[in-house]
Amino acid sequence: MLTRRSFLRTSAIALGAAGAAPTWLLRTAAQGKSGRKVLVAIFQRGAADGLNVVVPFFEPRYYQVRPSIAIPQPGKPNGGLDLDGRFALHPALQPLKTLWDSRQLAIVHAAGSPDASRSHFDAQDFMECGTPGLKREDGWLNRALTPVAPDSSPVRAIASGTQLPKTLQGSRGAIAVDSLPRFQVADKSTADVLEHLYSSSLDGQLKAQGKATFDAIKLIESVRTRPYTPAAGVQYAGEFGQRLQQIARLIKADVGVEVAFADIGGWDHHSNETGQLTNQLRQFGSSLAAFTQDLGDRMEDVVIVTMSEFGRTVNENGNAGTDHGHGNVMMVVGGGVRGGRIYGEWPGLEPEQLFERRDLAVTTDFRDVLGELVSGHLGQTVTQVFPGYTPRMSLGLLNA
Repeated sequence: MLTRRSFLRTSAIALGAAGAAPTWLLRTAAQGKSGRKVLVAIFQRGAADGLNVVVPFFEPRYYQVRPSIAIPQPGKPNGGLDLDGRFALHPALQPLKTLWDSRQLAIVHAAGSPDASRSHFDAQDFMECGTPGLKREDGWLNRALTPVAPDSSPVRAIASGTQLPKTLQGSRGAIAVDSLPRFQVADKSTADVLEHLYSSSLDGQLKAQGKATFDAIKLIESVRTRPYTPAAGVQYAGEFGQRLQQIARLIKADVGVEVAFADIGGWDHHSNETGQLTNQLRQFGSSLAAFTQDLGDRMEDVVIVTMSEFGRTVNENGNAGTDHGHGNVMMVVGGGVRGGRIYGEWPGLEPEQLFERRDLAVTTDFRDVLGELVSGHLGQTVTQVFPGYTPRMSLGLLNA
């Protein structure tokens, strides 16, 4: 039997306390509302190999300890894409080189969590909560939102995927949308019955959640019934590309998106890394480039940040792969980003410079990166989003 509570659990929606219907959004969705700041967080699940994503080709030891999987120096066959004479992008990330050259892409190397866990599950939870070593019921991206207000959009916080990630869970409301065309109740008569049941409920919280649910359904219906074609020449490829296209479509529809989240798995390359990483980066790079091209001038108000739970070992293993490590790479993309630069202190790859003599050390806490974005881009307080944390440094990732 379909109950009101089971509908909420199975409707691909997870909302916190809900406010009144955002009727102003329903009225103005078709008119457009530019200038809203949007933060898009991308999670590379599985621990991406940052040393082969952004290659320290100036380090002789990089080639000594990775004899079969190192990316050749720029100018050599299959060589990296030179960024600054020291670091290079993996050649599969050619689509991102244009963003680097136009100073829309910034890279933070040797970044990550100070927590030493090499457990995927724990490290992902810590990073999504924004509290290394401590699991919470809410995530940093949810806390980066202002509290729910009567004029809050029901789609202001959206995850493009099958379930709401930990980073968007919390009291400030968020939704997960796997597919815009399928984000609906089976038929209108069923929807009318359920909506009436919610509106007549004596349970105040359930009534509010139900109202927010149907507000979201109606608002997304107004989006998916409008014709949509990506910008000229833009092609999204793969599942990750489709997730980003869905976010781009909602942003361009001006329905009140403030934060968005998408993830891409498959980065845990313990063996035969070279081919797997190349394929993964092709999808990753082409999808990010397509997203920025599709949004066009709107990227002036959008910032993308990428992260992974930890990096990989500096030395390759006996199976032409790498194992769970520590320090990694984060990328920040946007029209307001001070791009074309490598940020962070490079710790070196000599044994005595490594974390536990095996991994790239973390010299930039991931919260320093995210903190600058939630304060400088979203205008939120860092201590509210990352409780108990005081930023160690100012990287200067955003234009003043």
